[in-house]
Amino acid sequence: MASGSLPGSASADLLRSSRNGVAGAPLRLLGRSPLVMVPGRRRDVSVKVVAKIRKGKKHEYPWPDEIDPNSKAGPLSYLSHFKTLKEKPKPVTLPFEKPLMDLQKKIIDVRKMADETGLDFSDQIVSLEGKYQQALKDLYTHLTPIQRLSIARHPNRPTFLDHVLSITDKWVELHGDRAGYDDPAIVTGIGSIEGRTYMFIGHQKGRNTKENIHRNFGMPTPHGYRKALRMMYYADHHGFPIITFIDTPGAFADLKSEEIGQGEAIAHNLRSMFGLKVPIVTVVIGEGGSGGALAIGCANKLLMMENAVFFVASPEACAAILWKTAKAAPKAAEKLKITANELCKLKIADGIIPEPLGGAHTDPSWTSQQIKIALMGAMDELLEMDTPTLLNHRMLKFRQLGGFLESDNVDPAKKVNMKKKDEPIVKLDEQASVSDADLELEVEKLRQQIQKSKEDASFQPPELSLNEMIEKLKKEVDREFTEAAKSMGLHEKLEMLRTEVVKVRSGSQDQLIDPSLTEEIEKLKQEFKQGLSESPNFASLEYKLNMLKELSKAQKISEGNEKAISMKEEINKAFKGVMDRPDVKEKMDKLRADIAGAGVSKASELDDDLKDNILMVKKEIESEMANALNSLQLKVELVAPKRGAAIARNLLDQPMYAPLRDEIDELNGEIDERMQQVINSTDLKNKIELLKLEVTRAGKSPDQKTKAKIDEMKQQIKQSLMAGVSTPSLLNKYEKLTQEIASAKLSSSTGSEQSSSTNGGLKQNTLKGGSAVEANVGATNID
Repeated sequence: MASGSLPGSASADLLRSSRNGVAGAPLRLLGRSPLVMVPGRRRDVSVKVVAKIRKGKKHEYPWPDEIDPNSKAGPLSYLSHFKTLKEKPKPVTLPFEKPLMDLQKKIIDVRKMADETGLDFSDQIVSLEGKYQQALKDLYTHLTPIQRLSIARHPNRPTFLDHVLSITDKWVELHGDRAGYDDPAIVTGIGSIEGRTYMFIGHQKGRNTKENIHRNFGMPTPHGYRKALRMMYYADHHGFPIITFIDTPGAFADLKSEEIGQGEAIAHNLRSMFGLKVPIVTVVIGEGGSGGALAIGCANKLLMMENAVFFVASPEACAAILWKTAKAAPKAAEKLKITANELCKLKIADGIIPEPLGGAHTDPSWTSQQIKIALMGAMDELLEMDTPTLLNHRMLKFRQLGGFLESDNVDPAKKVNMKKKDEPIVKLDEQASVSDADLELEVEKLRQQIQKSKEDASFQPPELSLNEMIEKLKKEVDREFTEAAKSMGLHEKLEMLRTEVVKVRSGSQDQLIDPSLTEEIEKLKQEFKQGLSESPNFASLEYKLNMLKELSKAQKISEGNEKAISMKEEINKAFKGVMDRPDVKEKMDKLRADIAGAGVSKASELDDDLKDNILMVKKEIESEMANALNSLQLKVELVAPKRGAAIARNLLDQPMYAPLRDEIDELNGEIDERMQQVINSTDLKNKIELLKLEVTRAGKSPDQKTKAKIDEMKQQIKQSLMAGVSTPSLLNKYEKLTQEIASAKLSSSTGSEQSSSTNGGLKQNTLKGGSAVEANVGATNID
């Protein structure tokens, strides 16, 4: 508060320039009205001036009481409000990293167990850590585009200021666009690296929710781009090279930003950056979205982090536009070519900066040093250019983007307003995709033809049409499966596994598929099956697959009927040829005469010599018929009747053997169960797969050497099965059961002949594992 006596003119000047109040009236009003002099009073005017101090927001003074003398940037570092977080950020696991977390959890559990029990688990820990490192390497060297996008958006990924404070020797942040605004989503400042001064400009995301709200999640408004442009002009004036860092989903697209000129601000930056006479290097450290990234990215060199992405539209937005669902984002990410590798192939990016396994957030300091090395290399190259060369270099970089295909046979003057060529007409079977309506129409026609053939035996559906339709459907189903794999982001993994399997099969014939590769294939199958129902084209795939199954079933029935009729005719013809042979006819006539001469009415009344003669002739005829069938490429083996087994079953049905029936059934069940365990073992599966491969290579007419090899492999499989079944426990149960049956027989009134028949029947029954071996080998479809 101040008071005093002032002359009239001085009082008027003070009142005109002040905004404070006098006696409750605004001073600006008092200053504009003349003073009224009252006669009889003194000319001196006493003025009382009252000044009110408005309370504002209290800011912490940027410098502390004691400045750390070891601070790399000195007192300038205290000008920035960006400080190291007091709390360590919480670890975030991405969806595709869950298998790694499972391994990590196992390692922690084993270490905890070792600490609690005091036992030595060092070998197990080393093994698990080796598996973890290998899995980490395999995962991060074969990342899909959508997975790299997830890493680029990782909440703990280092931000622009994290990298700048790590690579600069000195740094001071500059604020404001000189129009009253300071957008925190774009940070600018001057820093020095190895004694050379640079202007740094970059998008700044937050490290937590509070910072993200303050920084607007790295999405700048027009004020931010105007601040960046002001700093570019400043750097151009003083000759500072410019380094920009891109990490934004895109420019902020709210109504207010559009009203104050978001598009104009971006366009102004694009135009102005091509005229700056200093080198410009841009580093994409996270995601670079559309014009919001390009507004500070018109540089001489564009470098990208290994897991960074650069796109014209986010994969989610692209999928929503093209496929009407954000679930197709993996497919959109692959089509957009957003990764560093793809952009380097297209010559949009000029280099890739490596990241540690697991992403930049696993080792921010090492990542920052890699950025520093790449920046210094690029700057050393650009600083050697003079100004015209530098400007031309920047212009040519963007002029050379994209590709154009023009015909040399047409005069360029005639290309103006030329009508576009009509697209060639493609036949239905040559199209990449066939509409569901066309397929349904063709399938319905075939259905009608097949139904007509069932009703009218004389009518046969055209076999060529059915085969062509099945081939079309197979191509369509393959295409739909490929599209589904792409939409789930599994296409690259699928191609990689397919290539490895082809390499294995094209190598040595005796080479087995690696168990780890088989496990990886099974894991991919399960992942594909789980996500198939969520793919955008699942309904179309299921429809076409059902049509293919229906037509394939009809084709098999048709082919089976034709083969059966043809085979039946050939067999009847072969049998007739055997029976029409003179020697066979002579034997049959003689046998009929002997039976007629016996003078009996029943077969049981024939004498033993005649019965033996009948059986001998029957065996000879059966042998001749078997030879005839073998000549038709039909494998026939004469099997002796299991009389012992039948007698044993009849005997075991007697009351005295009732307690043993359950034991025999239980033993047979255990044999079957053991057979399945052996068949499902990895070793036997590999042998069967190798046998299938050998049979496929041999084809329908293998040579003698290949046949011998196949037979040897079959024999090895059978031996493995028999060895697996012949366990001590099963053998002991078998011997015990045999003794129990023998004891039951001895205690009964039956003779020794029946006893031997029973034991033989038991052996036949318990040795059914042999027939099971044959059945299970046959079930692998290797014949």
